[in-house]
Amino acid sequence: MIPRFDTLLITGAAGRLGTELRRGLAPLARKLRLADRVEITDIQPNEEGLCFDLADEAAVHSACQGVDTIVHFGGIPLERSWDAILNANIRGSYHIYEGARKAGVKRVVYASSVHAIGYHRIEDQIDASAPHRPDGLYGLSKCFVEDLGRLYWDKFGIETAALRIFSSFPEPADRRMLWSWLSFDDCIGLVSAALIAPRVGFTVAHGISDNAVKAVDNRLSAHLGWAPKDSTEKFRADLEARLPPPDPTAPAVQHIGGWFVDLGHPDDEAKA
Repeated sequence: MIPRFDTLLITGAAGRLGTELRRGLAPLARKLRLADRVEITDIQPNEEGLCFDLADEAAVHSACQGVDTIVHFGGIPLERSWDAILNANIRGSYHIYEGARKAGVKRVVYASSVHAIGYHRIEDQIDASAPHRPDGLYGLSKCFVEDLGRLYWDKFGIETAALRIFSSFPEPADRRMLWSWLSFDDCIGLVSAALIAPRVGFTVAHGISDNAVKAVDNRLSAHLGWAPKDSTEKFRADLEARLPPPDPTAPAVQHIGGWFVDLGHPDDEAKA
């Protein structure tokens, strides 16, 4: 395959999904610039490693120089204290977009989350036009960055594909993941499609494999040209045999955010 890009910046490159993206996106670029707050020690010949915190504005802006596109998967991946979310996910993502603007980068592929819309119910069958309904501070940070991406598209012409990742793991681990699972290969396919689509503008896509139960509608991102290939059906019989039936009245079962809706304020729990 002839590389589409000279240099791609991947933030969060040492994480679970960042590690998979290193493998899956390598054919698309001559060089992958890998950034994380922990050192990546197994740098390959086609890779460049950077170690910094997203809250470090100067380091982020430097990392954005000379790249064609940014795949922004960095930040805190779960519910944490307000200060932690503010610095890593909110300030850090603002630094990414300002770095992109100043460096002339024209597209950002952002790892948003189901938790930006976690308080919608499964039977609502929402699409990307549904309003934000975050289920915690983490989800709130994803709402902020989606709106940040829309602002930078409207005002500065920087395209954003905001990919709302649901449950991306090697295989589904619980009953909820029978409908919310996104395989690693489908995740790579979605990011690749967002990178090479001829026009993105500001697009929200729901990152979920072709599972039998459908909780969201992806028609508003059809122009990305992504069609998931994997499904959880091969895991269903084993999971249903091992795990008790769900309580349909439980908030975590009713809402697409799952167990996040049961969490209290993280700062209260830190003081307890």
